[in-house]
Amino acid sequence: MLNIESRSNPAFEAACPSGAAGPGHPEPERSVCRDVMSSGNGCQPQTLTKPALGETEAAELVDRVFGLKVSWIGPLPSYDDQNFHVRVSRDGGADEYVLKITNSEDSREPDLIEAQTRAMMFLSAEGFPSATPRLTKDGTIMSLESASGCGNKKYMVRLLTYLPGTPVAKIATNAQIFYEIGKLAASLDKALTEKFHHPSTKSLHRAQFIWNLANVPLLDQYLYALGQNKYREVVEQVIEQFKGKVIPKLSNFRACINHGDLNDHNILIDSSSASAQHPEYRVSGILDFSDMSYGYYVFEVAIAIMYMMIESPDPLGVGGHVLAGFESVLPLSGEERAALFLLVSGRFAQSLVIAAHTALLYPENQEYLMVTARTGWKHLMKMFEVGQEAVERTWFETARTYVNPSAAAEEPPTVQ
Repeated sequence: MLNIESRSNPAFEAACPSGAAGPGHPEPERSVCRDVMSSGNGCQPQTLTKPALGETEAAELVDRVFGLKVSWIGPLPSYDDQNFHVRVSRDGGADEYVLKITNSEDSREPDLIEAQTRAMMFLSAEGFPSATPRLTKDGTIMSLESASGCGNKKYMVRLLTYLPGTPVAKIATNAQIFYEIGKLAASLDKALTEKFHHPSTKSLHRAQFIWNLANVPLLDQYLYALGQNKYREVVEQVIEQFKGKVIPKLSNFRACINHGDLNDHNILIDSSSASAQHPEYRVSGILDFSDMSYGYYVFEVAIAIMYMMIESPDPLGVGGHVLAGFESVLPLSGEERAALFLLVSGRFAQSLVIAAHTALLYPENQEYLMVTARTGWKHLMKMFEVGQEAVERTWFETARTYVNPSAAAEEPPTVQ
């Protein structure tokens, strides 16, 4: 089995009581959430939505749908969709792809899958390191296919270019890469919002999508999963403050299309030119557009800060570097900056509450689900222990040193 990071793992829509299931997410604590929710009323687990093709059948699918002869194929880990790393021989070399077979539930939303795929194609054309689809023999970007032995289930199939690189989660991070990721977050959303025009984008209005930061209040229905303890008390604070201080301000934030999931597994890094003493990184791949939705620019920087905190030995100091990179492209307004602490906290709450909810439904996966959650709880609790004012002061003064280099002579404050 290949030791390659998953390109797609599940998330879910807020489908209790009324949402429709949404697509994937690679973060460990979300890894089985897709099966948690079902379309329609109630919260019955979905079953048998994930494809289960063997390697031979997948290779035959590549031949039949895309007209390519597979010379090597191996599975890529995922929970909701099924992915294969595919190598196709050609004169003088080989091409590599990811065969992506979308679960049967999400395959019912072709407009959403098309919007995600068209966005990837657009970004690649704009110079972003995004995968692009290989067209089918019929000249389409995807094909709805039946799999033998799977009843009447149908799966949307795509063949995407394989992106090389190492996930941020696997490298020794530094301020430079955090800055670059902040800059990427702003540049990507700006390009999508200002230049990406396709009829399928209407599907990105996902009002009940649980991972959209505007929907932090929807976490109320899952709080039971935390029991009664200090963690629940902090999450309740986050939700209540979010309702009072963020939701009323949303109309004042600048709207955009969010990637929505620039986490430590969805950003690939090329460090081939880096030295051990002074590593210089560049982003070589952007993965997993399954959480795309209409939101706000400040959402993207908050999401990036939260996930980069997981990857730093100085988690409370990360925000300033990410913010500086973001604001080199899109300076935040005063109201957007004022919401940043609660937005980062809100993303932690989304991740941690849904992990706990999922662990109750799937106790056999509890240990796996809680590995990342333990780090997340530590960071969220520390943020509230230190307090919004001190955390923001560190973030904003660190960001200021990038704009005013003379300020770098003064050590930015650290939060203890």
